[in-house]
Amino acid sequence: MLRCRTHALRLAGHVLALAIALHLTPAIADTWQVAGDEQFAPYSYLNPDDDIPHGLDVELVSAILKEAGVTPQVRLYPWQRVKRLLDRREVVMAFQFADTPERRAQYTLVGPLRSGSTVFMTTAKTAITDWRTFDDLQPYVMGQVRGYAYDAAFDKADLARDTSAQNPRQLVSMLLAGRIDIIVGDRVQLLYFIKEQRALEQVRILPTPLVAMSRFVAFDKQDAAQAERFAAALERLRRNGSLQHIEQRWVP
Repeated sequence: MLRCRTHALRLAGHVLALAIALHLTPAIADTWQVAGDEQFAPYSYLNPDDDIPHGLDVELVSAILKEAGVTPQVRLYPWQRVKRLLDRREVVMAFQFADTPERRAQYTLVGPLRSGSTVFMTTAKTAITDWRTFDDLQPYVMGQVRGYAYDAAFDKADLARDTSAQNPRQLVSMLLAGRIDIIVGDRVQLLYFIKEQRALEQVRILPTPLVAMSRFVAFDKQDAAQAERFAAALERLRRNGSLQHIEQRWVP
């Protein structure tokens, strides 16, 4: 009888250990391939001397995934390739996406990861001091990054546009060179590139922003479970202040 009880206890111990192992293994071994924009400083970028992702959004995404029990493998690419990788499901998720009807139709958006404002920047060469309707912008050539979504109404407005810029840094350079009259983009980001070129005195931001813009991460619509897992971890870190602490290091 004692021998049977001992055997039963050992068996129960093995079953419990196996159950614990099976429960923990996905959290430990689960690795997600994640793609972001390589030219979206200070939110995501690569330094010239290394291939390591840097930036506010990189840190936010990595912290959230670790909270979700996922090992993140973040890689940064040109924006058009980021979207292709997500469309082909070669990555689990990608960032940073604007919340527009078109994006909602394409992907499952989770967030917001962070919020900011999309603004218009110009130089002393233009007469415009502010805008109220898109008609106020019609006399000018509007520069924007190819493939970027800004605001549903703005994206459809009848404006003279130059979409030859492949990234925001190039867009800023085109403005400073006088090739375009006005550019549109994230306020913090545009100022980051302007300061990088020491040209702060050459530009001005129109007082009225285009939109208060939140940025989201995107999942394929078939990956609902992963999206929910990320959303739950994001909410936990938002409630305990971890995300705000990371943001304060990048945007005082």
